[in-house]
Parts: sequence; C-alpha cells; structure tokens
Amino acid sequence: MKYLCQVWFGGGVLDAMTKEEKTELDINSFNYDRDLAESGHMIVAQALQPPTSAVTVRVRDGEMSVTDGPFAETKEALGGFILIEAKDLNEAVRVAAGIPLAKLGAIEVRPIHEFGAQ
Repeated sequence: MKYLCQVWFGGGVLDAMTKEEKTELDINSFNYDRDLAESGHMIVAQALQPPTSAVTVRVRDGEMSVTDGPFAETKEALGGFILIEAKDLNEAVRVAAGIPLAKLGAIEVRPIHEFGAQ
C-alpha cells in the first residue's frame, strides 16, 4: 500500500535554528531519504516553499477566487511530504517515525486511496 507522510511543523521552528542546525537537519533528511530509497519504501519526497508563497484557489458557483497564503490560520504548516510504499499502517508509522522533522513537528500518515483497487 502507498502512504502519504505529511510533514507538519511550526513556522518558527526553522527560523529559530542556527545555520549549523539547519545544515545538520538537511543532511539527516537527505540521508533518511536515501535509506528509504535503498529499503524500497521511497516513492517520492519533496520539501515545500514556506506558506507565504502559497495561494488558495476556490471555485464557487462557477466563479474562481484566488487568495494569498493558506486557507486556515494555523500554528503549523505543511512543510513537505514523502510518498512511501509500506506493507501496512504499522510499517508506515515506523517509517514516519524516522523522518528527522518528526522530532520538531508532526508527521501525518495517511493511506492513499487507489481508485479501482479491490
């Protein structure tokens, strides 16, 4: 099964880190991604630009509106994602627990709905 591991953390977390701490986090994250690829769990991983770079699109009654930033005010923002392959939810949770940012924020693990799957 496929699982999306959404990486959530407070915006101030990265801002409060020193350059050296950020470099160490980057190295640890790249190394973990490599480990996931070697173990066969990795499908794709991407970091996202900060929420200030986002726009939210809505279509209501045929009319489109676009606003700056995320839809909801929240203390945490989606910082990236890792799409993985795992045999079950328990294995997906174990994989998510190894994501370096799990120590600074939260990882939401959600099964992917595969249309047409029995």
